Amino acid sequence: MRLQDTLSNSEQTVDVSKKVKIYLCGVTVYDESHIGHARTIIVFDVLRRYLESKGIDVEFIQNFTDVDDKIINRANKENVTADSISTRYIERYFTDFDGLNVKRATNYPKATEHIKDIIRFIEELIKREMAYATKNGVYFEVSRFPEYGKLSKKKTDELQSGSRIEIDETKKNPLDFAVWKFSDVEPSWDSPWGKGRPGWHIECSAMSIKYLGKNFDIHGGGRDLIFPHHENEIAQSESCTGSPFAKIWMHVGMVTINGEKMSKSIGNMKSIKHVLENWGPNVIRLFCLSGHYSKPIDYSEELLKENLVKWRQVETCHYELIHADAESHDGIDGTVNKIGKEFDNALEDNFNSHLALSAFFQLVKEGNRLAAEEKIGKKEANSIRAEMNRMMEVLGLIIPKMTEDEKHEIDELVMSRERLRKEKKFAEADKIRDVLNEMGVEMIDHRTGTVWMKKENIKEQGA
Repeated sequence: MRLQDTLSNSEQTVDVSKKVKIYLCGVTVYDESHIGHARTIIVFDVLRRYLESKGIDVEFIQNFTDVDDKIINRANKENVTADSISTRYIERYFTDFDGLNVKRATNYPKATEHIKDIIRFIEELIKREMAYATKNGVYFEVSRFPEYGKLSKKKTDELQSGSRIEIDETKKNPLDFAVWKFSDVEPSWDSPWGKGRPGWHIECSAMSIKYLGKNFDIHGGGRDLIFPHHENEIAQSESCTGSPFAKIWMHVGMVTINGEKMSKSIGNMKSIKHVLENWGPNVIRLFCLSGHYSKPIDYSEELLKENLVKWRQVETCHYELIHADAESHDGIDGTVNKIGKEFDNALEDNFNSHLALSAFFQLVKEGNRLAAEEKIGKKEANSIRAEMNRMMEVLGLIIPKMTEDEKHEIDELVMSRERLRKEKKFAEADKIRDVLNEMGVEMIDHRTGTVWMKKENIKEQGA
């Protein structure tokens, strides 16, 4: 597998001869997770699923930033502890992403549980004369790291002190960033330099190296993290260890809303809870994978509806394959294998999920075509179904399960409708169809019989 590496600005090969180690920057737990978080995490979920589908062992670490000014400000506003805020939104995170069928990470380290590791990391930086203490905290000295800017392709003499670069007159250079902030406000911890809490960037360096080692395979996150977060991670990590940091830096494009950047001030943020309630996990996953991961993608009602239409085609194919019992025909295995290779090749060529989805829907289209032409027997159905299930497992798509009692009830109603139609009691047959429609069951009438499908309940509103 080859992936675009932001650092070298070229495609690099992932070494799959051993365990693949991935670190993904997680969320700061002060508010609801939104569709932008969902896209990044779903992209990495599918990357992991694909590697594991090939028998490759993956260690996947995703942190929670659970100490941050935003968390403290939210806690003060609600007159509660910072811990209660972070605990609340970590719980909601798991509710949201379990709902999106995202596999749980190998580990979810929290910054507050790794203060000793962070302090040791800072001590090493000071020992190597890469960081210094002031009256306000401990800062990394950017000028001591000549390669600063190599990830973002920014030159230090062109960088200006901005909104995300802390302004402090005690710093040697405006670009120097905090690795430890002095504070008596809780939460805070004792350190050799004074009571306080860690800076944002140092948390990920300390935790990624602790769990994955000095030079792990893939470090990921949204493109908005390239500078300053990931740039600063590289500087302090390589200064501390004296070794290269992550081998590949993989960044996911942002999600815009009707062409605009998501912003609370504009009021166009779309929480995962909201999109799940209105569109369900499968449509959201298809949306997040519909464009190349490295490019921005626009969240719109039109695009969601397009993906819903595609999902209905998947459901139709799934049930057509289950019910297939016609006489078998030869020649489908070659087509299925060809499409399967196209799917794999797309993901292995810089994780082109758009092309992978094209291959997946080509398989779905083939299944539906054979069913419509009544040329699909059990042999063909099993062949298509096996490959379709493999792809769906990689993509994280799930047909909602039904109980045996539900299946039995539907079968009984369908048989009753068939009997009434044969007896030319069409009005009564239509009443049964109406009952089935209310249950989310759609009838597909063939010349030789009727196939039913259970549609996922999707509101299709509030995009």
